[in-house]
Amino acid sequence: MAINFYPRAGQIFICDFSHFSPPEMTKKRPIIIVSPRLKNRAKIVTIVPLSTTAPRVSDDYTVLLSKDYDPNGSGNKRVWAKCDMVLNIGTHRLNSYKIGRRKYFTPETSGDDLERVRRGVLAGLGFR
Repeated sequence: MAINFYPRAGQIFICDFSHFSPPEMTKKRPIIIVSPRLKNRAKIVTIVPLSTTAPRVSDDYTVLLSKDYDPNGSGNKRVWAKCDMVLNIGTHRLNSYKIGRRKYFTPETSGDDLERVRRGVLAGLGFR
């Protein structure tokens, strides 16, 4: 079920990429919102996908988060923001984490993690 509110920068959701085509992402995966709410942009957000797979080569655009924000996880997984894969998507693709029967939760990153992800986005776009 898609969210019915505009997300804040730093919030983490599950994004459904199922209607994309390879080599694009084509499954559900966690993402972090990196953009603030912008005027005249009510249903589009800028996101960065998250991954528990370590990058082959460490670079400024692969940011290791300070913790695993998944409320259903063990909390001890390492999670990277793939800042070179920044996307603008519609909010209809976003879902909160289901944590129980009819209960949903939306984790929010620390300010430090969000700032490091935003710097990673700049590096991923070649603006070091």
